[in-house]
Amino acid sequence: MAPERTNWRSEWFEFDDAVYLDAAARGPLPRAAVRAVQQALEWQKFPHHLPKGQHFALPNRVRAHISQLIGAQPEEIALTTGTSGGLQAIAAGIDWHKDDEILIARGEFPAHFTTWIPLERSADVAVTIVEPRGRFVTAEDFIDHIGRRTRLISASLVRFDDAALLDARRVADACHAVGAYLVLDAAQCVGAMPMDVAALGCDFLAASGYKWLLSPYGTGFLWVRGELIEQMRERPFYWQALPDADNFHALSMADFTPAPRARRWDSAETASFLNLAGMEASLEFLLRAGPQTIWEHNRALIDEMIRRLPRDRCVLASPADPAARGPYACIAARKPDGTSALFEKLQKAGIVVALREGSLRVAPHLYNSERDIDRLLTVLAV
Repeated sequence: MAPERTNWRSEWFEFDDAVYLDAAARGPLPRAAVRAVQQALEWQKFPHHLPKGQHFALPNRVRAHISQLIGAQPEEIALTTGTSGGLQAIAAGIDWHKDDEILIARGEFPAHFTTWIPLERSADVAVTIVEPRGRFVTAEDFIDHIGRRTRLISASLVRFDDAALLDARRVADACHAVGAYLVLDAAQCVGAMPMDVAALGCDFLAASGYKWLLSPYGTGFLWVRGELIEQMRERPFYWQALPDADNFHALSMADFTPAPRARRWDSAETASFLNLAGMEASLEFLLRAGPQTIWEHNRALIDEMIRRLPRDRCVLASPADPAARGPYACIAARKPDGTSALFEKLQKAGIVVALREGSLRVAPHLYNSERDIDRLLTVLAV
């Protein structure tokens, strides 16, 4: 493995008591983000020190950073409290028709089910659970189920339970052929891999900030394809979506129509300085490092782990083809009941991974090195 040219690890505080391989659960705040949150606390402590215009400028800068990460326009970005907030905004904004069908894959992250299943009762739509033909959900599994009633597919771009990467473009093209929408959950990859929403072909993309975006809990975003913004159903919105909201001292009290932008789906009290100040700093760091850098770094570490995996004890629980995986991978014990024991062993050794759906999810970041993978493998082999 080639030596790193940049000491990215210095951007974080030292993990003195652990090998942290769990960025897919919670991404640790970089030093810059912690400093930004501390500054925001000072603003709360002494409100008269708050920079002029920050209340509106900070959310707009965060939108601009997110749009740069995903190849979008800032006006297409709504700031939410996480992936669930984005999914719920979509559910409330679509004008549903009786017998519309929504497709979700078996084993999808619970937020998809808790968003769409209630619509079976409230909007009289049908939710179909797609069963994969093979071990991992593929584009073909969704495409096989698309019919004339299909209105929307809700899927993870990278699955939380096995790291499988969806061929989103194929699904999007099949959706659009019947007038359906594709909603992508990008919580497990945005910020950790190069991304362009135009290339993905999706209509909506939602993500949380506290994973690969290295941001505080309670942050996230929703991207809406520009031409769909005005087509969505009107719903209650945060007052800062008014066209002249930033001119607070001269607000119009005659027209309460939201601006033609995605900010109409902002979570209320968007300008949470404690959250967005940290998020802004983390996004600036990610843009400086570059998703491609993170992607290649993680790919090298995961490939090394897979190559040296003790096959007498462990098996790969993610797609073997690197092109079919996201920025991490899952492994499991050869005996199904042995995975929990491996998890406990790793915990005792101070190696932090996640136990998800019967497998161990290993999710490194730029602060990890080959030495961390060595320590992981040493414990797995004993």
